[in-house]
Amino acid sequence: MEWKIDRQASKPLYQQIFEIIEEKISYGEFPPGSVLPSERKLAERLDVNRMTIVHVYDELQASGLVERKKGSGTRVSTHKWGILPKGVTNWRKYIEGGSFLPTYPLIRRIREEAKQMQDGLNMSSGELSADLFPAHFLQASFAEQTFPSNLGYVHPQGHLPLRETLGDYVKNYHNIQTTSSSILITSGAQQAIHLITQCLLNPGDAVAIEAPSYCYSLPLFQSAGLRIFGLPMDEYGVNPNDIEALHRKHQIRMIFLNPTYQSPTGTVLPEARRKKVLEISAELGIPIVEDDPVSLLSFNGENHPPIKAYDRSGNVLYVGSLSKVIASSLRIGWIIGPQSVINRLADARQQIDFGLSIFPQLIANQFLLSDEYSKHISFLRGELMERRDVMATALHEMLGEKVEFTVPNGGLHIWCKIKGKVDDHKLVDEAIKNKVLFMPGSVYGAPNGYVRFTYAHLEKELIREAISRFAEVVARVI
Repeated sequence: MEWKIDRQASKPLYQQIFEIIEEKISYGEFPPGSVLPSERKLAERLDVNRMTIVHVYDELQASGLVERKKGSGTRVSTHKWGILPKGVTNWRKYIEGGSFLPTYPLIRRIREEAKQMQDGLNMSSGELSADLFPAHFLQASFAEQTFPSNLGYVHPQGHLPLRETLGDYVKNYHNIQTTSSSILITSGAQQAIHLITQCLLNPGDAVAIEAPSYCYSLPLFQSAGLRIFGLPMDEYGVNPNDIEALHRKHQIRMIFLNPTYQSPTGTVLPEARRKKVLEISAELGIPIVEDDPVSLLSFNGENHPPIKAYDRSGNVLYVGSLSKVIASSLRIGWIIGPQSVINRLADARQQIDFGLSIFPQLIANQFLLSDEYSKHISFLRGELMERRDVMATALHEMLGEKVEFTVPNGGLHIWCKIKGKVDDHKLVDEAIKNKVLFMPGSVYGAPNGYVRFTYAHLEKELIREAISRFAEVVARVI
């Protein structure tokens, strides 16, 4: 059997390579005890990243097909083909089973590279860089914090003082009217979306998302058995009339929107469209899930009230988070919605983990109540705007007519289109070789040739170098 892999196939490269080696062992091309090619040599032969081969060999070992010993390489198991030694579980069958799907291979590969790449420049992560965290205040908070005498499980909806603080917070910053009983504290926004898809929808239900959308990159929708349909976007976001058309065709049960500095495009849905979306939602009886992680990060002073701010009928489930404005590891998110829905989600949350730890909730509450929070937001806006400008200037200077992009007025990302025919997998492969990372648009449902650059994760001084490395990649690929 030849070493042939199909880069255009939907099947991940690591799985193709696994099956090739598996067949070679089955056919006796690699007899028991024989040594397989080294990870580096096989990676060079197949023109893939070494970590892909590491992943393949890990899977082969888990299946009992090979044995690995430090200093001796990887050898075909001496046990008879097809029969695992007694007491050894074939974990591959379990790994490929289950209802909860793994992260998409291309995203997983990029994240693995981000962890291990030395001297790499990472524009793929949606996290803030370390110098943007309010580290001094958070450290002081730990030292000054008085912990409650009762450290048992907190209320299923979350720490009551934090929920009360969040009620004032969303009123002051977003003009959302709510009470503590309509708020559920979650471990970030992604857990909030997971709870919604698992508890409020059924397998086979149709949901609408923006196209492209960060939601497209989350296998949790497919894990829940949902059918996903895209709402096309223009420079102002989705067209509300498309919701009606999509509903007539597919009987949409829920709409997921990220209307302010949308990921990955950075678009802002105008107020008139927000109100129209809400109106259509009410007429059709379709709830809206509004994901709003970065609306406070506006660079030009504009305030964009969430769709939830106009909601007087309880049609909108509002998802917020502190991950993009304080620190991702704080793991504080929330859902605001009708009390009956919040109770249902809180019950499910309690079944999973009995609620979020009290400690990050105490720290978050103290920070939100302090004068330091508004100062931090102002600092963050200024720093991010400078980084955006550095990146936009570098893109203009180094890539010029080869790319198209719009400079966003807030958020964390620049959405960029490469002119000419581009294969995303090849683009990522070459970028990894050049030690620069980004998110290809195809993981968000866009055609090949789109990329999302995050200017929030790199320190200012490194952004030009990152774009320079990417320009070298584009020159090689096109």
